[in-house]
Amino acid sequence: MFKGSLVALITPMTAGGAVDEDAFARFVDWQIREGTKGIVPVGTTGESPTLSHDEHKRVVEIAVKVAGGRIPVIAGTGSNSTAEAIELTRHAKAAGADACLSVTPYYNKPTQEGLYLHFSAIADAVELPMLIYNIPPRSVVDMSVETMARLAKHRNIVGVKDATANLTRPLHTTAACGPDFSQLSGEDHTALAFLAAGGHGCISVTANIAPRMCSQMHAAWLAGHLHEAMALQARLVPLHDAMFCETSPGPVKYAASLLGYTEDHCRLPLAPVAEATRTRVRAAMTGAGLLN
Repeated sequence: MFKGSLVALITPMTAGGAVDEDAFARFVDWQIREGTKGIVPVGTTGESPTLSHDEHKRVVEIAVKVAGGRIPVIAGTGSNSTAEAIELTRHAKAAGADACLSVTPYYNKPTQEGLYLHFSAIADAVELPMLIYNIPPRSVVDMSVETMARLAKHRNIVGVKDATANLTRPLHTTAACGPDFSQLSGEDHTALAFLAAGGHGCISVTANIAPRMCSQMHAAWLAGHLHEAMALQARLVPLHDAMFCETSPGPVKYAASLLGYTEDHCRLPLAPVAEATRTRVRAAMTGAGLLN
């Protein structure tokens, strides 16, 4: 089972917008050394919508190589085209990823039956553990607990990244899918509350810049040190606020540039973050002890 603090990795780019493979490799190694328990390349935070298929596949390959089996690699392989999702999932398996993360199809607005058939087709086509990424704010559709329970019966569907921010959801998902179905929050602000409701971890945006602190919070919770976990949560909240004060990954990529891990560049249609956002990000990072 996947658990603890995992990171939805940014994709470092040069000032000209090319994927910076060397910077990405250094960033993955730093994440592991700082205590991150799993890495998720080429999700939304990794700007998967604007990467070419060749770039997407290369990023997965680098993540697997650098991780070297030290922690799991959960490759983003989702698409609103089932055939494309199968292709990307096949590549992830061939590259050596430990699992895949597949988002609910955006824009198409499938029914619950359409969601069931989409994920079943991917799971039937590729023998690779799959986490379903349920994120209604970006995909417009919300997978019901009942549909999740149907899919959880498939041998290759092992969990969910839940970005609904609905803290009753993990309670119902546990009841419907069982305690071994891995539930990872996709919403930084409620990560600790999600654990209290039966979740197992978080795929975090903030962990890109505060991997040690995020990992320590989860470790404290798992050890039963509630006051320590809550104290760490309090330190992280201003960072969470700053990371989402504009469309992600704009703020977190700017924050990572301040740490020297990438240029401050997102591909269009994401604009450079506003000056007010830069000020807020710097202040939050300074307050958390990430910058002098």
